[in-house]
Amino acid sequence: MSLTVEQQENTIEEFKENVALTGLTTEQIALDLHTDTATIEQILQLSSRSIEDPWIVKNYLTEKIMELGKEPIPFSALVGDYHDYWFLNAKKIDRKKIR
Repeated sequence: MSLTVEQQENTIEEFKENVALTGLTTEQIALDLHTDTATIEQILQLSSRSIEDPWIVKNYLTEKIMELGKEPIPFSALVGDYHDYWFLNAKKIDRKKIR
């Protein structure tokens, strides 16, 4: 699935807003997802090597925001059940780890 430039810009902004809602640093997110800060920063800018990585971060942020009793900012492009997308490795996303 390729995103248009507008979808990419919107998704990057949605990531930014959701990270802010968690109050977490990229270092904390990286630690939780078993990766490094540079990788998280690349994912938040949609520059990762794996198309599953943004879904892992999206799900992580959504979970953390809901644990705080807040409502996450909806994602406009990363929508639906990722299990239904044939081109995504759902098992990788389910593992909740970025490698």
